[in-house]
Amino acid sequence: MSSGATEEFFESLASRGYEPLLARVTGTARFDVVDGTRTQRWLVTFDKGRVDVTRRNGRAGTVVTASRESFERAVAGRLNVTAAALRGEVAITGDPRFLVRLQRLFPRPQGER
Repeated sequence: MSSGATEEFFESLASRGYEPLLARVTGTARFDVVDGTRTQRWLVTFDKGRVDVTRRNGRAGTVVTASRESFERAVAGRLNVTAAALRGEVAITGDPRFLVRLQRLFPRPQGER
């Protein structure tokens, strides 16, 4: 499965260690990126700005499921994940308010302020 942009996004997120934009956020999110019959998973734990990323298929307070194409558009700044969830292009289980906070991690889609 080709997932270059997705892999780079999570590697970049993991390398941050601390993300000031999430200094008040605590929780877990699992991102399930689906490509045909295969699913790649990343478990991201946030603890007051500290970020930890693993490839575990663990339990999470919020699970974001997206096709590889949709997720790669999001990490390239061509898709707003929150708006895509409202349209049903991306599925969210758990606390959808957490996704609004996580949206800060993604590049802003062109044309958004």
